[in-house]
Amino acid sequence: MNDFFDNQRILSLIWKRKFHFVLVGLIAIALSAVFSGPKFIKPKFKSTARIYPTNIWVLSNESETEQMLEVVNSRDIKLKMFDVFQLDKVYKVNRENPHYLTYMVDIYNDNVKARKTEFETVEIQVLDYDPQRASDMCDSIIWFYNKKVEEMQRIKNKEMVDISKRWLDRKYKERDSLMLVMDTLKNKYGILDFDTQTPEITRGYMNALATGRGSANDAKKIEELYSNFEKEGTRAAWIESRMDNLEMVIDSLTAQYELYYNEYEKVITYCHVVEYPVPADKKSYPVRWLIVAFTTISAVFFALLVFVILDYRKKM
Repeated sequence: MNDFFDNQRILSLIWKRKFHFVLVGLIAIALSAVFSGPKFIKPKFKSTARIYPTNIWVLSNESETEQMLEVVNSRDIKLKMFDVFQLDKVYKVNRENPHYLTYMVDIYNDNVKARKTEFETVEIQVLDYDPQRASDMCDSIIWFYNKKVEEMQRIKNKEMVDISKRWLDRKYKERDSLMLVMDTLKNKYGILDFDTQTPEITRGYMNALATGRGSANDAKKIEELYSNFEKEGTRAAWIESRMDNLEMVIDSLTAQYELYYNEYEKVITYCHVVEYPVPADKKSYPVRWLIVAFTTISAVFFALLVFVILDYRKKM
């Protein structure tokens, strides 16, 4: 076995069979050049776009760019791309095939790549037989990304709008209930403003008792009003304090509601396009020189292996 892999012997064999190796190499070059041509391998064109995330809420520990990448690679966008560009016809996959979706996703993933760059942008690359379609697919991925994030943001903002509206309605109802009680205190007991009226009524009541002046009717009214304040004053003071607090809460909730509603209503984009896609003027696949080089090297190596085996058997 050591004799089989002897370097000197192999070099001698290569020199001896040099014309055979040249012939094998030339044949390999010719065949690989022919079979890597457009008649056998349909060329593909590459379109590239770079986008940078903006106006999005980070929902986890991921960065904005990583979150963008998750959305760009989501199945929702892939399914939209299948339908819009009729990729089943492009990729020649039968929709009736029970494994249709699996095949489509695999082929799509081979032709459409999205990756995070060192500069925190997302690079989208699309390979397709038609350079214009490759460019349009890049554009559509960006558009679908914006619509997808907008939908996610609207759902979240709608939840916050509904929550803040429910709290606001609840506080309005509580305020309306307190206002009914305040109307009762005003109409039945004459309590208009507890903090303002209390010093005046107390002063008038004390003066009436001290001087004995004024009509009996006025004194009776002052005494009755003073009695009402003694009886309902604490409740009136609590309601007035509660009303003041409610007004502040309502103002705060109204501001929150308007903020969430504005966020829900606005229409914005969620990425900056750093590099717009354009139709390629030169194919990107296949790389013919690489195919020719690999095929030639493989053919020559295989020929060497065959010649070594034949030579080894001769000397056995």
